Amino acid sequence: MSGPLSGIRVLDLSRVMAGPWCTQILADLGAEVIKIERPGLGDDTRHWGPPWLKDEQGNPTQQSAYYLSANRGKHSVTVDIGKPEGQALIKELSAECDVLVENFKTGGLDKKGLGYSDLSAINPGLVYCSVTGFGHTGPMADYAGYDYLIQAQSGLMSITGAADGQPGAGPQRVGMAVADLTTGMNAVIAILSAIHHRSKTGEGQHIDMALLDVQVSWLANQALNYFCSGDVPGRTGEYHPNLAPYQPFPTEDGQVIVAVGNDGQFQRLCKAAGCPELAEDPRFSTNPQRVIHRQELVGKLCEYTRTRTSLDWMNCLAKVHVPCGPIQNIAEVFEDPQVKARNMKLELEHPELGKVPGIANPIKFSKTKQNYSKAPPLLGEDTDGVLQRILGKSADDLQALRAGGVL
Repeated sequence: MSGPLSGIRVLDLSRVMAGPWCTQILADLGAEVIKIERPGLGDDTRHWGPPWLKDEQGNPTQQSAYYLSANRGKHSVTVDIGKPEGQALIKELSAECDVLVENFKTGGLDKKGLGYSDLSAINPGLVYCSVTGFGHTGPMADYAGYDYLIQAQSGLMSITGAADGQPGAGPQRVGMAVADLTTGMNAVIAILSAIHHRSKTGEGQHIDMALLDVQVSWLANQALNYFCSGDVPGRTGEYHPNLAPYQPFPTEDGQVIVAVGNDGQFQRLCKAAGCPELAEDPRFSTNPQRVIHRQELVGKLCEYTRTRTSLDWMNCLAKVHVPCGPIQNIAEVFEDPQVKARNMKLELEHPELGKVPGIANPIKFSKTKQNYSKAPPLLGEDTDGVLQRILGKSADDLQALRAGGVL
């Protein structure tokens, strides 16, 4: 194992996205992650296809793209935690781990004797991270939470989509499971903070991560817009509520994003576009005035942007340090020279599946490398190895557990 978290062992009782995204990041950083899955079924997302990974002959395998996106670097161990013998295995493993991540409904693992109070009694240094939709307190603590519901309840959808009166107006879901993904990232931050606390005190602790909390915190400047003005932010569609011009503009052959962040950039934009007088107009000379008079400004700028190609604008504005870029689809993203230069696509070898594609972790260290040593595992492929290596189980022990339907 390599990476800055080498030597940290994680017991992963999570499934779907938020928890697995957290533990995949920990694995990328060098932690040993033991993924506990249901015998015969595994993580729910193993069945969330199509699309499926194709083998070297182009035939679809039984590995869903969704599962592959969040489970590299892990060791898959099948355990039926509904059985007393399975619960005993989890207790044994928790004694040998630094971190446990789970996303059962509030109180779900307590009923199996696998809650924080149960496992911390065995391992006082255990960092136990629970990921739920609504947290372990409050009137909705017992409710199941899914990303789509959280995007709606958190207010995110109310500020996403075309503005009222425009074609296609109405609240929109973000095209990724952002509540899950951001909760997974925040869970990593929390776990690393708790590990640091433990290094000073020897104490583990329980972390209560809620998708709703994280998504509300992610409202950021839009929440402060409301706190400071008393006005409820709405959908602004293509433009930014606090900056102008900061949106797509039509070109001769498509669209580009122009993102002006200060008055100096606006002045350079106007000069490059051949309309320096706009930068001197009192309605547009400062950002607050440009925001107020956005519609008039955008109408005037569009007259100029339509006269040149997208590539012309990107080259021209790059020379004068005005941010401008393309609107790309996902296929174009992975052909982008900058994305290629940053090595954001990777392929991992699997002994049965061949090459498994993935997206690289975006963290780049100067001294420690990411750990990309293991492709997303087949269901249960590491069961025997992990239980033998960590718990010292014999072949007879494993045979007995299988005969009892525990593995």
